[in-house]
Amino acid sequence: MKASLVAALKLGIIMSLIPSIMPSFSLGQEITDQDSDLKISRPAYTKKRPKVLFDEAHFNVHTSGGRYKRFAELITNDGYQVIPNREKFQEKTLKGHYILVIVSALGANRDTNPQEAGNPAFTERECDAVRDWVRRGGNLLLVADHEPTGAAAQNLARRFGVDLRNGSAMESSRANHLIGCPGCIFFTRTNGLLGEHPITTGRDMSERVPGVMTGVGLSLKGPDGSTSILKLADTVFDQLASGEKIPATGRAQGVAFKFGRGRVVVIGEAAVISGQATGRPGTNIDRWGRHNPGVDARQFALNILHWLSGLLN
Repeated sequence: MKASLVAALKLGIIMSLIPSIMPSFSLGQEITDQDSDLKISRPAYTKKRPKVLFDEAHFNVHTSGGRYKRFAELITNDGYQVIPNREKFQEKTLKGHYILVIVSALGANRDTNPQEAGNPAFTERECDAVRDWVRRGGNLLLVADHEPTGAAAQNLARRFGVDLRNGSAMESSRANHLIGCPGCIFFTRTNGLLGEHPITTGRDMSERVPGVMTGVGLSLKGPDGSTSILKLADTVFDQLASGEKIPATGRAQGVAFKFGRGRVVVIGEAAVISGQATGRPGTNIDRWGRHNPGVDARQFALNILHWLSGLLN
Protein backbone atom coordinates (compact mmCIF):
# COMPACT_ATOMS: atom_id res chain seq x y z
CA MET A 1 0.00 0.00 0.00
CA LYS A 2 1.47 3.35 -0.98
CA ALA A 3 2.26 5.82 1.81
CA SER A 4 -0.02 8.43 0.22
CA LEU A 5 -2.94 6.02 0.34
CA VAL A 6 -2.23 5.15 3.95
CA ALA A 7 -2.14 8.85 4.84
CA ALA A 8 -5.51 9.26 3.17
CA LEU A 9 -6.88 6.40 5.25
CA LYS A 10 -5.62 8.12 8.39
CA LEU A 11 -7.55 11.23 7.42
CA GLY A 12 -10.53 8.94 6.96
CA ILE A 13 -10.58 8.38 10.71
CA ILE A 14 -11.49 11.99 11.33
CA MET A 15 -13.76 12.26 8.31
CA SER A 16 -15.79 9.33 9.62
CA LEU A 17 -16.06 10.90 13.06
CA ILE A 18 -17.04 14.39 11.89
CA PRO A 19 -20.81 13.78 11.58
CA SER A 20 -21.09 12.74 15.23
CA ILE A 21 -18.84 15.48 16.56
CA MET A 22 -19.25 18.55 14.40
CA PRO A 23 -21.93 18.79 11.68
CA SER A 24 -20.28 21.63 9.78
CA PHE A 25 -16.54 21.41 9.25
CA SER A 26 -14.02 22.16 6.53
CA LEU A 27 -11.38 19.43 6.48
CA GLY A 28 -7.78 20.60 6.23
CA GLN A 29 -4.33 19.53 7.34
CA GLU A 30 -3.44 17.73 10.56
CA ILE A 31 -2.84 20.27 13.31
CA THR A 32 -2.23 20.41 17.03
CA ASP A 33 -5.00 21.90 19.08
CA GLN A 34 -5.11 23.50 22.52
CA ASP A 35 -8.09 22.55 24.64
CA SER A 36 -9.12 21.35 28.07
CA ASP A 37 -7.95 17.81 27.31
CA LEU A 38 -4.41 18.95 28.11
CA LYS A 39 -5.28 19.83 31.71
CA ILE A 40 -4.34 17.39 34.47
CA SER A 41 -6.42 17.40 37.64
CA ARG A 42 -4.01 15.10 39.49
CA PRO A 43 -0.45 15.50 38.14
CA ALA A 44 1.73 12.44 38.59
CA TYR A 45 4.74 14.52 39.57
CA THR A 46 4.75 17.88 41.35
CA LYS A 47 8.30 18.03 42.73
CA LYS A 48 10.49 15.45 41.05
CA ARG A 49 10.18 15.92 37.28
CA PRO A 50 11.41 12.87 35.33
CA LYS A 51 13.33 13.89 32.23
CA VAL A 52 11.84 12.63 28.96
CA LEU A 53 14.23 12.75 26.01
CA PHE A 54 12.18 13.14 22.81
CA ASP A 55 14.02 12.02 19.70
CA GLU A 56 14.11 14.46 16.79
CA ALA A 57 17.42 13.42 15.25
CA HIS A 58 16.27 10.71 12.84
CA PHE A 59 14.00 12.35 10.25
CA ASN A 60 11.12 11.78 12.66
CA VAL A 61 7.67 12.33 11.18
CA HIS A 62 6.39 13.20 14.67
CA THR A 63 8.22 15.64 16.93
CA SER A 64 7.52 17.25 20.30
CA GLY A 65 6.87 20.57 18.59
CA GLY A 66 4.97 19.14 15.62
CA ARG A 67 2.47 16.30 15.40
CA TYR A 68 3.25 15.17 18.95
CA LYS A 69 2.98 18.64 20.46
CA ARG A 70 -0.22 17.81 22.34
CA PHE A 71 1.31 14.63 23.71
CA ALA A 72 4.39 16.56 24.85
CA GLU A 73 2.23 19.24 26.47
CA LEU A 74 -0.01 16.67 28.11
CA ILE A 75 2.86 14.84 29.81
CA THR A 76 4.50 18.16 30.70
CA ASN A 77 1.31 19.08 32.55
CA ASP A 78 1.53 15.68 34.25
CA GLY A 79 4.90 16.67 35.70
CA TYR A 80 7.43 15.36 33.18
CA GLN A 81 10.21 17.47 31.69
CA VAL A 82 10.29 17.05 27.89
CA ILE A 83 13.67 17.63 26.26
CA PRO A 84 14.00 17.49 22.44
CA ASN A 85 16.96 15.43 21.25
CA ARG A 86 18.78 16.33 18.03
CA GLU A 87 21.88 14.19 18.50
CA LYS A 88 22.75 10.62 17.62
CA PHE A 89 22.26 8.21 20.50
CA GLN A 90 25.25 7.48 22.65
CA GLU A 91 25.87 7.00 26.36
CA LYS A 92 26.41 10.68 27.11
CA THR A 93 23.28 11.68 25.14
CA LEU A 94 21.06 9.34 27.14
CA LYS A 95 22.68 9.85 30.53
CA GLY A 96 20.52 11.67 33.08
CA HIS A 97 17.24 11.01 31.27
CA TYR A 98 14.59 8.67 32.64
CA ILE A 99 12.51 7.97 29.53
CA LEU A 100 13.40 8.00 25.84
CA VAL A 101 10.57 8.59 23.36
CA ILE A 102 11.13 7.71 19.70
CA VAL A 103 8.28 8.22 17.23
CA SER A 104 8.26 7.41 13.50
CA ALA A 105 12.01 7.55 12.92
CA LEU A 106 13.15 7.22 9.30
CA GLY A 107 16.34 6.68 7.36
CA ALA A 108 15.74 9.80 5.24
CA ASN A 109 13.17 12.51 4.71
CA ARG A 110 10.18 10.66 3.26
CA ASP A 111 8.97 13.72 1.33
CA THR A 112 12.22 14.56 -0.43
CA ASN A 113 13.90 11.15 -0.46
CA PRO A 114 11.21 8.46 -0.20
CA GLN A 115 13.40 5.75 -1.71
CA GLU A 116 15.73 5.84 1.31
CA ALA A 117 13.18 6.63 4.04
CA GLY A 118 12.91 2.94 4.91
CA ASN A 119 16.65 2.58 5.41
CA PRO A 120 17.76 2.00 9.03
CA ALA A 121 17.13 5.16 11.02
CA PHE A 122 19.74 4.19 13.62
CA THR A 123 23.32 3.05 13.35
CA GLU A 124 24.22 -0.26 14.98
CA ARG A 125 26.22 1.67 17.57
CA GLU A 126 23.15 3.76 18.42
CA CYS A 127 21.06 0.62 18.82
CA ASP A 128 23.62 -0.83 21.20
CA ALA A 129 23.72 2.41 23.19
CA VAL A 130 19.93 2.48 23.63
CA ARG A 131 19.79 -1.24 24.52
CA ASP A 132 22.55 -0.89 27.13
CA TRP A 133 20.94 2.25 28.58
CA VAL A 134 17.61 0.48 29.04
CA ARG A 135 19.29 -2.58 30.49
CA ARG A 136 20.88 -0.35 33.13
CA GLY A 137 17.54 1.19 34.09
CA GLY A 138 16.44 3.48 31.28
CA ASN A 139 12.91 3.31 29.89
CA LEU A 140 11.93 3.33 26.22
CA LEU A 141 8.75 4.25 24.36
CA LEU A 142 9.27 3.24 20.74
CA VAL A 143 6.44 4.18 18.37
CA ALA A 144 6.45 3.02 14.76
CA ASP A 145 3.74 3.31 12.10
CA HIS A 146 2.85 1.98 8.66
CA GLU A 147 5.59 1.48 6.10
CA PRO A 148 8.32 2.65 5.77
CA THR A 149 8.75 3.28 9.53
CA GLY A 150 8.69 -0.42 10.32
CA ALA A 151 11.74 -1.06 8.17
CA ALA A 152 13.51 2.03 9.51
CA ALA A 153 13.19 0.97 13.17
CA GLN A 154 13.64 -2.79 12.77
CA ASN A 155 17.29 -2.91 13.85
CA LEU A 156 16.55 -1.05 17.10
CA ALA A 157 13.43 -3.11 17.83
CA ARG A 158 15.38 -6.35 17.36
CA ARG A 159 17.74 -5.33 20.17
CA PHE A 160 14.76 -5.84 22.47
CA GLY A 161 13.40 -8.97 20.81
CA VAL A 162 10.60 -7.11 19.03
CA ASP A 163 9.67 -7.90 15.43
CA LEU A 164 8.22 -4.99 13.43
CA ARG A 165 6.52 -5.91 10.17
CA ASN A 166 6.93 -3.23 7.50
CA GLY A 167 3.37 -2.94 6.22
CA SER A 168 -0.14 -1.92 7.24
CA ALA A 169 -2.29 -4.01 9.56
CA MET A 170 -5.84 -4.37 8.21
CA GLU A 171 -8.82 -5.79 10.10
CA SER A 172 -11.18 -7.89 7.96
CA SER A 173 -13.86 -8.12 10.66
CA ARG A 174 -16.17 -5.11 10.45
CA ALA A 175 -16.97 -5.50 14.13
CA ASN A 176 -13.42 -4.47 15.07
CA HIS A 177 -12.72 -1.49 12.81
CA LEU A 178 -14.12 1.91 11.97
CA ILE A 179 -16.57 1.84 9.08
CA GLY A 180 -14.73 2.63 5.85
CA CYS A 181 -11.26 2.24 7.40
CA PRO A 182 -10.12 -1.38 7.96
CA GLY A 183 -6.83 -0.11 9.37
CA CYS A 184 -8.63 1.89 12.08
CA ILE A 185 -8.81 -0.85 14.68
CA PHE A 186 -10.71 -0.79 17.98
CA PHE A 187 -9.01 -2.36 21.00
CA THR A 188 -11.57 -2.51 23.80
CA ARG A 189 -12.51 -4.56 26.81
CA THR A 190 -15.70 -5.47 25.03
CA ASN A 191 -14.02 -7.10 22.02
CA GLY A 192 -11.24 -8.57 24.17
CA LEU A 193 -8.40 -6.90 22.25
CA LEU A 194 -7.28 -4.54 25.03
CA GLY A 195 -4.76 -6.48 27.11
CA GLU A 196 -4.81 -6.52 30.90
CA HIS A 197 -1.80 -4.59 32.18
CA PRO A 198 -1.10 -1.67 34.58
CA ILE A 199 -1.07 0.55 31.47
CA THR A 200 -4.71 -0.31 30.79
CA THR A 201 -5.87 -0.42 34.42
CA GLY A 202 -4.14 2.69 35.82
CA ARG A 203 -3.85 3.60 39.50
CA ASP A 204 -7.58 3.36 40.16
CA MET A 205 -10.92 3.10 38.37
CA SER A 206 -10.73 6.73 37.22
CA GLU A 207 -7.66 5.81 35.15
CA ARG A 208 -8.99 2.53 33.79
CA VAL A 209 -8.84 2.61 29.98
CA PRO A 210 -11.99 1.26 28.28
CA GLY A 211 -10.31 1.10 24.88
CA VAL A 212 -8.39 2.91 22.15
CA MET A 213 -8.51 3.15 18.37
CA THR A 214 -5.47 3.05 16.12
CA GLY A 215 -5.41 4.50 12.63
CA VAL A 216 -3.51 2.40 10.05
CA GLY A 217 -0.33 1.12 11.63
CA LEU A 218 1.88 -1.94 11.51
CA SER A 219 1.77 -5.24 13.36
CA LEU A 220 4.48 -6.34 15.76
CA LYS A 221 5.41 -9.23 17.99
CA GLY A 222 7.04 -8.83 21.38
CA PRO A 223 9.59 -11.08 23.09
CA ASP A 224 8.69 -13.98 25.36
CA GLY A 225 7.24 -12.65 28.60
CA SER A 226 5.91 -9.43 27.06
CA THR A 227 2.28 -8.38 27.42
CA SER A 228 0.24 -7.57 24.32
CA ILE A 229 -1.65 -4.48 25.45
CA LEU A 230 -3.14 -4.03 21.95
CA LYS A 231 -3.87 -7.55 20.71
CA LEU A 232 -4.64 -8.12 17.05
CA ALA A 233 -7.48 -10.51 16.27
CA ASP A 234 -6.96 -13.52 14.03
CA THR A 235 -8.97 -11.64 11.39
CA VAL A 236 -6.16 -9.11 10.85
CA PHE A 237 -3.74 -9.32 7.94
CA ASP A 238 -0.67 -7.29 7.05
CA GLN A 239 -0.69 -5.62 3.67
CA LEU A 240 2.84 -5.03 2.43
CA ALA A 241 3.94 -2.29 0.06
CA SER A 242 4.17 -4.92 -2.68
CA GLY A 243 0.46 -5.66 -2.24
CA GLU A 244 1.12 -9.05 -0.64
CA LYS A 245 -1.14 -9.97 2.27
CA ILE A 246 0.20 -11.92 5.26
CA PRO A 247 -1.82 -13.18 8.25
CA ALA A 248 -1.11 -11.27 11.46
CA THR A 249 -2.13 -14.14 13.73
CA GLY A 250 -0.56 -13.90 17.18
CA ARG A 251 0.69 -10.36 16.63
CA ALA A 252 -0.17 -7.02 18.24
CA GLN A 253 -0.05 -3.25 17.82
CA GLY A 254 1.26 -2.62 21.30
CA VAL A 255 3.45 -4.54 23.77
CA ALA A 256 5.01 -3.80 27.16
CA PHE A 257 7.80 -5.63 28.97
CA LYS A 258 10.70 -5.25 31.36
CA PHE A 259 14.23 -5.38 29.98
CA GLY A 260 17.06 -5.71 32.48
CA ARG A 261 16.48 -2.96 35.03
CA GLY A 262 14.45 -0.91 32.54
CA ARG A 263 11.07 -1.01 30.82
CA VAL A 264 9.98 -0.92 27.17
CA VAL A 265 6.69 -0.08 25.45
CA VAL A 266 6.42 -0.50 21.67
CA ILE A 267 3.39 0.84 19.80
CA GLY A 268 2.75 0.13 16.12
CA GLU A 269 0.68 3.21 15.25
CA ALA A 270 1.58 6.82 15.95
CA ALA A 271 -1.72 8.72 15.94
CA VAL A 272 -3.24 6.69 18.78
CA ILE A 273 -1.45 8.80 21.43
CA SER A 274 -0.58 11.93 19.44
CA GLY A 275 -3.69 13.94 20.27
CA GLN A 276 -3.67 15.39 16.75
CA ALA A 277 -6.61 17.33 15.38
CA THR A 278 -7.52 17.61 11.72
CA GLY A 279 -8.86 20.82 10.25
CA ARG A 280 -8.33 24.53 10.49
CA PRO A 281 -6.86 26.06 13.68
CA GLY A 282 -9.42 26.74 16.35
CA THR A 283 -11.61 23.73 15.63
CA ASN A 284 -11.98 21.13 18.34
CA ILE A 285 -12.12 17.63 16.93
CA ASP A 286 -11.14 15.51 19.93
CA ARG A 287 -8.31 13.20 18.87
CA TRP A 288 -8.02 11.67 22.35
CA GLY A 289 -11.29 9.90 21.63
CA ARG A 290 -13.09 11.14 24.71
CA HIS A 291 -16.23 11.93 22.68
CA ASN A 292 -16.38 8.32 21.48
CA PRO A 293 -17.83 5.75 23.88
CA GLY A 294 -15.33 3.07 24.82
CA VAL A 295 -12.26 5.03 23.73
CA ASP A 296 -9.86 7.04 25.93
CA ALA A 297 -6.46 7.43 24.26
CA ARG A 298 -5.59 10.35 26.53
CA GLN A 299 -5.54 8.17 29.64
CA PHE A 300 -3.80 5.44 27.68
CA ALA A 301 -0.98 7.89 26.84
CA LEU A 302 -0.67 9.00 30.46
CA ASN A 303 -0.67 5.44 31.76
CA ILE A 304 2.15 4.48 29.38
CA LEU A 305 4.33 7.20 30.90
CA HIS A 306 3.20 6.28 34.41
CA TRP A 307 4.31 2.68 33.88
CA LEU A 308 7.60 3.62 32.26
CA SER A 309 8.42 6.02 35.09
CA GLY A 310 7.59 3.40 37.74
CA LEU A 311 4.45 5.05 39.07
CA LEU A 312 2.59 1.88 38.04
CA ASN A 313 4.07 -1.51 38.91
